[in-house]
Amino acid sequence: MTATSVSLKGKHLLTLADLTKDEIMQIILDAIKLKELQKKGETHHYLKGKTLAMIFEKLSTRTRVSFETGMFQLGGHALFLGKDDLQMGRGETVEDTAKVLSRFVDGIMIRAYSHESVVQLANNSDVPVINGLTDDYHPCQVLADLMTLYEAKGNLEGKKLAYVGDGNNMAHSLMIGCAKLGVSCSIAAPKGYEPKQAIVERAQEFAKESGAVIEVTNDPKVAANGADAVYTDVWTSMGWEAEQEERLKAFADFQVNSELMAEADSEAVFLHCLPAHRGEEVSAEVIDGPQSLVFDEAENRLHAQKALMVALMAD
Repeated sequence: MTATSVSLKGKHLLTLADLTKDEIMQIILDAIKLKELQKKGETHHYLKGKTLAMIFEKLSTRTRVSFETGMFQLGGHALFLGKDDLQMGRGETVEDTAKVLSRFVDGIMIRAYSHESVVQLANNSDVPVINGLTDDYHPCQVLADLMTLYEAKGNLEGKKLAYVGDGNNMAHSLMIGCAKLGVSCSIAAPKGYEPKQAIVERAQEFAKESGAVIEVTNDPKVAANGADAVYTDVWTSMGWEAEQEERLKAFADFQVNSELMAEADSEAVFLHCLPAHRGEEVSAEVIDGPQSLVFDEAENRLHAQKALMVALMAD
């Protein structure tokens, strides 16, 4: 692999809608190659001398460690910037922050609440901006998810992924990523917790090109029927803690357990972006069972993001 298998020079990654089918697939293939190089202990300093600023409005385990480790393995350096480390937390505008950081670093990753803040940052940045998570989207996680599914199945087109749970940022990004790559995606959410209709319709437009089917249902068994992968996420995402009791009741019939997995294909895999709450959105027997790929999926955040950073930041 060279550092230029796919070049996204001059682009940002705010959602997977920003990338073509071929670009997403090439990032996945490059990630697999980078994973092989790392396992063999072979040096791959494609970002030597480069610096990534990492802005965290929301705390994280996987996002921080995978981006920081990834930059180190690529020969670059990552800077952790918590909300108390920036003047942005004291009133400096997002626009000014973007213009200042662009003079110092080669890329910016931001994990934020508002998606609009990330869009503003990108609109005023001269360097690539990567969305590490917002309330509406989680594209880096879905790159890792699709990479994991590709490794498990050998291909993606024509596969079906069922997502069972809250119609949140994960549901949004999975629909878009799957639609782009020809993976049918069925979202099962309780009434009142479905994904945003505008994002569903956008994913369905992408699906027309790829031949995928994007659908939303209130029945987990309908979604899981014949699926090659069953995916779930926590019922109460960061920022929604005040609704926890209400959500536990609303989602009571949406647990991924052995009964629901039996609705899927016999070779189906289980995926979860983590952290997980065993006994809530997923039973221990599923997440800790033979169909579960959640820790491969977590590891693949590192490799998928490395491929993405090389595509965006390499000379």
